[in-house]
Amino acid sequence: MSIRIIPAVPGPGQESVWDYPRPPRIERNTEHIRIFLGGELIADTTESLRVLETSHPPVYYLPRSAFVPGSLEPAAGSSFCEFKGSAEYLTVRGGGEEAEGAAWSYPEPSSGFEALAGRVAVYAGRMDYCEVDGERVLPQPGRFYGGWITQRIVGPFKGEPGTMGW
Repeated sequence: MSIRIIPAVPGPGQESVWDYPRPPRIERNTEHIRIFLGGELIADTTESLRVLETSHPPVYYLPRSAFVPGSLEPAAGSSFCEFKGSAEYLTVRGGGEEAEGAAWSYPEPSSGFEALAGRVAVYAGRMDYCEVDGERVLPQPGRFYGGWITQRIVGPFKGEPGTMGW
């Protein structure tokens, strides 16, 4: 039995994740990104990259320099993306709180994804909150996915119940 996906129709100023490509595309981004943990601002930048992949909300990759010194340290674990290569995980600290393995990076990304080197992505659901241009994001559903959902993004999104077969 095949699964029929009915993409939401984007309104003015919105994007559909079903218009994103596979393999994913990297896009420079100047939106104001802020990340909070333990009641403290731990990252702040207008120089992120968005990774856009079919059925996924954007994943934001921030330069390491956007993070407060001491807020990132290596964590156990790794994973492999068929497109981006081997990821390493990071523990995120802020305001006396610690979120183990709540961020990841690609120290030596695969060909075509070299721009991700030296950048860090964060699971929004593991932070107090994350913002894109002042809007608090919703984390992508599912334990493994790291996309950030804003009002300008429409789905349905990979990670929601019943989407494992996508």
